Amino acid sequence: MPIRTCIFDAYGTLFDVSAAARLAAGEPGFDRLADTWSGVARDWRLKQLQYSWLRAITGAHTDFWEVTQNGLDWAMQAHGVSGAAIRDRLLQLYRELAAYPEVPEMLTRLKDMGLATAILSNGSMDMLNSAITSAGIGDRLDAVLSVDAVGVFKPAAKVYDLVGERFVCTADEVLFVSSNGWDAASAASYGFNVAWVNRRGDPVDQLPGRPHYVLSDLSEIPDLKVF
Repeated sequence: MPIRTCIFDAYGTLFDVSAAARLAAGEPGFDRLADTWSGVARDWRLKQLQYSWLRAITGAHTDFWEVTQNGLDWAMQAHGVSGAAIRDRLLQLYRELAAYPEVPEMLTRLKDMGLATAILSNGSMDMLNSAITSAGIGDRLDAVLSVDAVGVFKPAAKVYDLVGERFVCTADEVLFVSSNGWDAASAASYGFNVAWVNRRGDPVDQLPGRPHYVLSDLSEIPDLKVF
């Protein structure tokens, strides 16, 4: 069967997760971030992911917004950054993350090709809706699928099950796109066709599932021979 559905991870894939710390570092009053923002952004994301995995394993599910705040608190402490004003601003900017520059045109091309497009994310619905609105891409998406519906974070299989339930398709009829190597590997093991967006040139994760395509950014998605 031909692939007619293209599913995207959100954070780090469509939305630039470093943007919040980078933008805050350039704002008046947040000079303490000038030399530390990249480390804060990196460790914020790392802890956000680690906490989601641990919660999935232990069954201690919570809203992704709480996980995001927990990750930020750890990163700020690790880099010697403190203050409620900085914390509040970073969280506000995270809810308004910019999409990567190529995202709007890429999604438009997919829609013009007749493909269904959607997000499948660990993010809570309110977080995702906020980012989608800020990025102005809502009209290019057919659905937004959140782990809110199943109460466990990726890479649990029941999260990937949401795609088939929503679009009434089999796994091999889906192209799944993620910038997270672990997510790409897990989705490939699940049975999706997978494109890994490897912006940093990282090695492929040594996991059972392997991405079918490795891309430098999202602009290449509509040109893949899978459609």
